[in-house]
Amino acid sequence: MYPFFAMMARMKYIERWALMRNSLKENISEHSLEVAMLAHGLAIISNERCGGNLDVGQIALMGLYHDANEIITGDMPTPVKYYDEYIREEYKRVENIANHTMINKLPEYMKKYYRPLFLPEEQEHRDKAWRIVKAADKLSALIKCKEELRTGNQEFATAKETIEQALADMDMPEIEIFVQEFLPAYDLTLDELQKA
Repeated sequence: MYPFFAMMARMKYIERWALMRNSLKENISEHSLEVAMLAHGLAIISNERCGGNLDVGQIALMGLYHDANEIITGDMPTPVKYYDEYIREEYKRVENIANHTMINKLPEYMKKYYRPLFLPEEQEHRDKAWRIVKAADKLSALIKCKEELRTGNQEFATAKETIEQALADMDMPEIEIFVQEFLPAYDLTLDELQKA
């Protein structure tokens, strides 16, 4: 018996943004789908507009599984996770153990397909590919902040500013293109989106 997929199905039980009041609940399953779509789009932008040569399908899969280890670790709130260097390094170690644990829930013949998704240090071209996934993760967080602010929940105002700065600090043209050409549509209603 291999419990990998049954464990993946539990992503829907892990709530995000635990330290903040949420108008709209979000779990890591929903978040991971959004990150996968955003990462795929950013990779296409990279290839078509920025001279990249990325495997867009692989990057979408990396986005889909990027937080899967949280099935074991839970969603560590950012202020705790990045409180200091010691906690950050220890949490990376815990995440690494969780990633290896997840891979070991698979039969041997499947592990080689999942290792690059869970263990970025083993993947070719990992730096650019994982930067794209990290950018998509931050964009997803920014979109969440915008959604919460639209409901009148000011709890996310500071988080939005922090995430916008983090995206700017990444200094990636793919992000700039996405923010200029795609992000404004998130402020539209369904009727407005259909007419756009």
